[in-house]
Amino acid sequence: MKINHTASQRFLKYVQIDTQSDPNSPTQPSTEKQKNLAKVLVEELLEMGIKDAHLDEYGYVYATLPSNSSKKVPVICYCSHMDTSPDCSGKDVHPIVHKNYQGQDIVLPKDSTQILKVKEHPDLANQLGNDIITADGTTLLGADNKAGVAEIMDAIHHLITHPEIKHGSIRILFTPDEEIGRGVNKVDIKKLAADFGYTVDGESLGHLEDETFSADGVILTLNGISTHPGFAKNKMENAIKIAAAIINALPRTTDSPETTEQKEGFIHPTSIEGLLEKVIIKFIIRSFSNDGLAELENKLKDTVDKVMLQFPKSTYSFEVEQQYRNMKLVLDKFPQVTAFAMEAMKRSGLNPVQSSIRGGTDGSRLSFMGLPCPNIFAGEHAFHSKLEWVSIQDMNKAVETLVNLAMIWEENSK
Repeated sequence: MKINHTASQRFLKYVQIDTQSDPNSPTQPSTEKQKNLAKVLVEELLEMGIKDAHLDEYGYVYATLPSNSSKKVPVICYCSHMDTSPDCSGKDVHPIVHKNYQGQDIVLPKDSTQILKVKEHPDLANQLGNDIITADGTTLLGADNKAGVAEIMDAIHHLITHPEIKHGSIRILFTPDEEIGRGVNKVDIKKLAADFGYTVDGESLGHLEDETFSADGVILTLNGISTHPGFAKNKMENAIKIAAAIINALPRTTDSPETTEQKEGFIHPTSIEGLLEKVIIKFIIRSFSNDGLAELENKLKDTVDKVMLQFPKSTYSFEVEQQYRNMKLVLDKFPQVTAFAMEAMKRSGLNPVQSSIRGGTDGSRLSFMGLPCPNIFAGEHAFHSKLEWVSIQDMNKAVETLVNLAMIWEENSK
């Protein structure tokens, strides 16, 4: 398939727009600056001829590429998120294109301690002769997920400029706040009106992820006993020390992000705040099964109960908040959604790999909102860090995959 690709040019433009989300903000979107990219995307879609492209009050971009087929083709949705992670600065991103990569370590120019090392990033071995994009060492790049955004825009542009390619209606959805777990909080599923969807937010070339963690959050509130420290003997129970004892009692060699891999779940404390009298610890719990999720939550609660025996006057509350569930539970009911994506990759000259992801995507929650939605590779690597990178050639293959996918849905309809 010959495509006059625009993905990399779009990407280099998009990453220079700061769209970092904020987990401490109560608003939707969490930061108004996310709308700056959204407005650019709407403008570009309108220029392409997408008449209904618009930005809503919550920071979502909706648009439709109408069907050009006489068949009754299911409506599919291509989705990517616009925000970047709050874990690393996304302001004043200066992207650099390293052309014709030859297998060397890449030293980022504005901070020589930031080195993209081949031994730590094995996918670089697959990039010989390709063009690698990084930031300059002072910020993240934003490939997560502006690579996906640019790829969807390029695919839609190609379909519009090549009307001989038959396809059904394609709904385009760009979301805010995915990085802070709120990516689909305000999605209007009725307005979206799609039958099946694909997020474009995966890592390595040719990978399709149809399984994610199931995820919960836990808010542990510790209520200690405060008194004047000069008269505290046998009276004070310091909530800060209770919190420290609980963290210290967590497993050291299992059940944590730093000690698990593949299908292993974990308990992960993400924040502690408070004073002597009251401390709040927030955790995320992850497992590929709902039973495993419950088991880890019970393990955490048992740990808390044992520690609290040392502090008989103090109390606590243990609140579990559901975040998302393993989308495979939904996708297994619609095998064609995954099968068509795998076929689209094969048509693009790839050897597709069906895999699970130790994380979640907008597709995790969309699947349970009635939109079965696996995750297609975008080519992004080392996300949430200053070493983030993507190759132009991998991005172009993602575009080919999306174009082929639209064709396959049309071919398999009546």
